[in-house]
Amino acid sequence: HSLLAVGRLDEAEQHAQDAVRLDPDEIRYRELLARVLSSQGAHRDAAAEFGRLARNDPRQTTWTVAEAQERLGASQPAMGLEAARRAVRLEPRNGRAQLAFSQALARTGDARGAIQAAAVAHRLLDGLPEAREALADARWLADEDVAAFEEFRSLATELIGPDRDRVMAKARTVYRQHTGWAGRIVAGIGPLFDLAFRRGWVRVTP
Repeated sequence: HSLLAVGRLDEAEQHAQDAVRLDPDEIRYRELLARVLSSQGAHRDAAAEFGRLARNDPRQTTWTVAEAQERLGASQPAMGLEAARRAVRLEPRNGRAQLAFSQALARTGDARGAIQAAAVAHRLLDGLPEAREALADARWLADEDVAAFEEFRSLATELIGPDRDRVMAKARTVYRQHTGWAGRIVAGIGPLFDLAFRRGWVRVTP
């Protein structure tokens, strides 16, 4: 765990692999291996490990949710949807399960289903930014661009780093789809759009 915490991922993976070989039935080692693989971006392998853990103990919804998230990370949305659906069936009031379900539904093109699941996740997770972003994504997919854009604006004032950059990129894309040539110039100049977006000078209209 300490190697993973300090970012020494290759060593952490080697230690986890060795531990699993020595004791393949030890759940802690398999979970550690899955988390190391996820941190390395090996989402398909991480999903397989979380899936194995979930099959061995189906009551552990956390592993099924993790499998769903890793399947989405591995660009396997149909498999992600199947895992997320299993997690929601196991524990309908699990906010993380509903969030993964919403993300998987959005990735497979079911905008209405994604909105419903994201709204449930939003309620269960007390307005967690991830759930709000999933709801905004689903509304964007459903062509509810005004609501999506305003939620992206709200999130951008709260988030920092890569999370904020991701939300800003989505907002810029939505704005470009609704504006004329002058607006597209603004959208193309990062700092200018950032300022206009934060001040509320740029808006999306139906």
